[in-house]
Amino acid sequence: MVKKVEKLDKLDKIEEIGKIKLNLNHYPGEDFYCDGDIEDELLTIARDYSKVEYPRIIEEKKSWPILYHLSSLRENIVEWLPIDKTMKVLEVGSGCGAITGALAKKAKEVTCIDLSKKRSMINAYRHMECDNVTIHVGNFQDIEPDLPCDYDYICLIGVFEYAQAYIGSETPYEDFLRIIEKHRKKDGSIAIAIENKFGLKYWAGCKEDHLGTWFSGLEDYPEGGVVRTFTRDGLLKIVKKCGYTDAHMYYPYPDYKFMTSLYSDDYLPKRGELSLNQRNFDRERLQLFDEKLVFDTIIKEEQFPMFSNSYMMILGPEPKVKYAKYSNDRADAYQIKTVYRNGEIEKHPLSKEAEKHIEKIYDAYRKLTERFDGSELLINQCELHQEGTEVYASFEYLEGRTLEELLDECLEKEKIDEFHMLFNEYLKRISYHEEMPVCDYDLIFANILITPDGKWHVIDYEWTFEKEVDTKEIAFRAIYCYVLENEKRNKLNLDLILQKLEITESDASRYRQQEMKFQKYVTGKRMSMGEIGEAIGQPVYTLNDLSAVSRDEKLKNKVQIYEDMGTGFSEENSYFLDEKEFELTIAAGRKMLRIDPCSDYCVVWIKELKWNGTVIPVKSRFVSCNGFRVGENTYAFATQDPNITLSTAELEQKQENLLAVSMQITAVPLETINHMQKRGLF
Repeated sequence: MVKKVEKLDKLDKIEEIGKIKLNLNHYPGEDFYCDGDIEDELLTIARDYSKVEYPRIIEEKKSWPILYHLSSLRENIVEWLPIDKTMKVLEVGSGCGAITGALAKKAKEVTCIDLSKKRSMINAYRHMECDNVTIHVGNFQDIEPDLPCDYDYICLIGVFEYAQAYIGSETPYEDFLRIIEKHRKKDGSIAIAIENKFGLKYWAGCKEDHLGTWFSGLEDYPEGGVVRTFTRDGLLKIVKKCGYTDAHMYYPYPDYKFMTSLYSDDYLPKRGELSLNQRNFDRERLQLFDEKLVFDTIIKEEQFPMFSNSYMMILGPEPKVKYAKYSNDRADAYQIKTVYRNGEIEKHPLSKEAEKHIEKIYDAYRKLTERFDGSELLINQCELHQEGTEVYASFEYLEGRTLEELLDECLEKEKIDEFHMLFNEYLKRISYHEEMPVCDYDLIFANILITPDGKWHVIDYEWTFEKEVDTKEIAFRAIYCYVLENEKRNKLNLDLILQKLEITESDASRYRQQEMKFQKYVTGKRMSMGEIGEAIGQPVYTLNDLSAVSRDEKLKNKVQIYEDMGTGFSEENSYFLDEKEFELTIAAGRKMLRIDPCSDYCVVWIKELKWNGTVIPVKSRFVSCNGFRVGENTYAFATQDPNITLSTAELEQKQENLLAVSMQITAVPLETINHMQKRGLF
């Protein structure tokens, strides 16, 4: 229920939705922008459903706006920030509240600003249990003078690129920052999340996020408009002009909207890590190249900061977190984040239910250490900690190369013998005490690190179970995941490896089914982001697709001739003509000829049909077609494969025969043809 409270002494116009306060002092009385009916739908969902139902609704609706506004993954971009219950946070451009809940959970007080009342109501309803949030509705420039100047964190998430719309000046981005700076507490921070205009996804064929056009950011926005994104250096130049010397760059991946990993200059991605690249489900896209392989090249050339799809820039004290990975697209019991800070790797629960999972990881460390005691496979040291009410696990950070990297190097250099030597070593080490009832099911190559001293370390053993599992099943899964992730690895002779492991086709089928069950075990009943993207159904076009489409379009309006030499019609025995009136020389022995006037719905008037100078009546046993008659020698085709067949077997045959055809072909919408047929216009 919306409760209106007016405090006339302060001229405050306040509406309350649950515990949320909407400050309408500067609301102009109408929303000047709106995304249409989708906002009404979002308002209904926020008002009538609890947040625990959002995943189900997202899956059922199969809608990009629903996913974009309601997915919990949107919160990842701010969840890692060092905000605590002593701090005040300002969120500019809070919209429908995608990150407001995460900020409210972390901070003492959250102040939101948004121009739209309807969006602010959506925000309020979905977080109505939060008693520390006030939403100011109205224009930023009108509200800004009333704001205090002691915010610990100011969040501009997907906002900075619109500064030209906020600020009417020659230097809107610098001026926007200077205005915001006035409200930052001493030693406070400003967090800016924004797309990189040089992000690899745009080179690969994603449309620009704001304009929905191809390559507009790369071309520096030739059509104009108020939106501008920047390169890394472009952002740093802007903040330098404003006097900031403490700017820290972070790199959300795949982008800041649905971030699963966060990198920094102190912790950049390694080759093979960046495989979740198709996450733009809002509109069709091209796929001009394999982004994973290009990212691998970029990382090898040490150019990742230039081509990261998004940036998170922190102005202020440098956060301790240098890396974060989120696993919150899983079942609640397994939702965790992995961070690198203070020289250690840590795993934290993201839900109350996941605390037991963290404790089980520590149990796995102890049991795996016992199993592999005396072997040549070391289990990375783990400690369990209590921080307030939270339990988390820490691990020693090790420098080295993963087994996956070393195997890839063998394939790249075509050193297949060395590949098999490493794989044999892997088999030997993981099979140690395989009879013991404890098994790390996720002993994939990426989870084994070889340090410079040559020691092998298991660095991630999250999925350890108290049961005995054959080494060949673990090894099959490792190979299966390895090959599945990268097409370059298809050069590997899998049959040879399966023979080495003594795995039959029946075994392999059973193991693949087991893998599918395991993935469902991890995600629970939820769809993965990839599955949701497929359900939304925006097409992805490859170069081959474009070539095929281009070829099909060129041939669409051409006449195609098929000659039956006794074995029926086939594409091999066909050819295209540019003209609708033509004469053809047909060799003897042809049983039938087929004339496809085009490859579209159409109406065809057959003006003339002659065989060796003799007119063949269209209404005769020699001529048939898959259309219906609509006039004298005129036929409508309710198919995109129209054809007219001429039986020549009973016609006079010469060594060389002359076929003369004259047609008028008109493309007609299918609806019109269907209407003609229903009305009996023939």
